[in-house]
Amino acid sequence: MTDTERPASTEAAVALAQSLKKLAEADRLLLALDFDGTLAPFVDKPKSARALPESKAALERLEKLPDTWVAYVSGRPLTSLEIVTEADEDALLIGSHGVEIRFGRDGVSLDLSVDELDTLTRLGEVLGALVKANPGTRLEVKPVGFGVHYRKLEHGSGAEVVAAAYEAAAAVSDQLTIRDGKDIIEFSVRGANKGDGIERLREYTHATAVLFAGDDVTDEDGFLVLRPEDGDVGIKVGEGDTAAQFRVSDEKAIATLLTLLAGAREARG
Repeated sequence: MTDTERPASTEAAVALAQSLKKLAEADRLLLALDFDGTLAPFVDKPKSARALPESKAALERLEKLPDTWVAYVSGRPLTSLEIVTEADEDALLIGSHGVEIRFGRDGVSLDLSVDELDTLTRLGEVLGALVKANPGTRLEVKPVGFGVHYRKLEHGSGAEVVAAAYEAAAAVSDQLTIRDGKDIIEFSVRGANKGDGIERLREYTHATAVLFAGDDVTDEDGFLVLRPEDGDVGIKVGEGDTAAQFRVSDEKAIATLLTLLAGAREARG
């Protein structure tokens, strides 16, 4: 769905309501949700981000229901995701775009090779130097790579930083996984995406229907693995071309939808 091809708002709202009603009746329901920009507004200090109270309350209601699972699927490292979601030991978490997985109390080891570790070290050095030379940027350390944030730069100047980051990273390796997100460019020594994470979650929970919501370019990998013909629902938050069936304006709209879904799922009995 592109911005110019969106159905009329009333028709879209009716179709979304019908899809959520059907979703609430699923035998085994998985809610796989991006965090930043979907459940939580963006903030300057990433670790201070929290889901809107309405979303948090709705998710807590849903988690208590039988045959219903809530999972967070994020580009954040797992340690950061654990903090902002205030996850308990039984939470289902996909971090680093699918590279890190925590299903309850069991995690997945990264087991980086010697070559990957060497590339990771050199990548950190060149991107660290880039950030130091460009005030207003920030380097985020991830388990298998780094992200260069440039949201605080003046409009338009971020493109220069992105180009410089590409050049610096290419000098280290031509085998990196590169993701261009909202005001961040990421380079990783190992490839995985949110679609991979959702498929792992589907397999783990044996879900018969999946709801995935996200706002970023990197969430498109998640939308692409959904199966609308089986009752899956994809929701894009905000503007931009998307493979999702539906679109909502912001985090508050997601909170409203989750509250409605919780009520419908509870009424199912």
